[in-house]
Parts: sequence; C-alpha cells; structure tokens
Amino acid sequence: MIDHFGINCADFDASARFYDAVLGVLGYSRQMDVGMAIGYGSDGHPDFWITRWEGGGPNREMHCAFQAESVEAVRAFHAKALELGAESLHEPRLWPEYHPGYYGAFVRDPDGNNVEAVFHRAGPDD
Repeated sequence: MIDHFGINCADFDASARFYDAVLGVLGYSRQMDVGMAIGYGSDGHPDFWITRWEGGGPNREMHCAFQAESVEAVRAFHAKALELGAESLHEPRLWPEYHPGYYGAFVRDPDGNNVEAVFHRAGPDD
C-alpha cells in the first residue's frame, strides 16, 4: 500500500545528519540525493524522504505515495481526487528524474498534504 513517504524539515542539514546517523544504525542509507531532498532505504529503493522546508508557519505538509498497479490506476486516482475537489499538484506523467518507468500523479488532500499515486513499471509511451 505505502510506496514511500516524506517529511519537510525546517533545518534540512541538521535533519540530514540526524537521519544519516539514526537510520544508518538500522542498516538504511541514502539511496537518492537530489539536493532539496534525500531518500533513505535499502536495495536502491528510497522509502523515506526528507525535504528542505522553506514554507512559513509551524505546520508542514507531509508527503505520502501509494502504490498503484497500473498507469490507468494512477490516472483514475488523479481524476477521482480532482472530482472530489482536490488541488492537482502534478498531472499524471512519467518522472524519469526519479527512475525510468516512474509514473506518478500528485494532489493536495483536504488537510493540505501532498498525496501521490505511483506505478513503477510504466513504459516510455505512457
């Protein structure tokens, strides 16, 4: 069900040092570092992300990605969310910057969180 999730960090550098250390003793490591975000996990798959937070106020949105079984399921997730009044953050598409075949769509839920559906084996024509 859960593919990955992430938190926004007010002090990104301190959080990176913290998670490098505490997740390291559990056997996890940085799987991806894209500057503004670091993904931790094992076997090449980042399951937990930290992201630089530059927003205001004490509440920070959370990011959660749900596994989808197809490109069509990602599209249906996005369409249903918009039908229910969600804000579209990113239309369904391939995200090659994450990895080849990463197909995802992002919406904002009623509490302001960034919620995603992702399919990992999409083809180049999807």
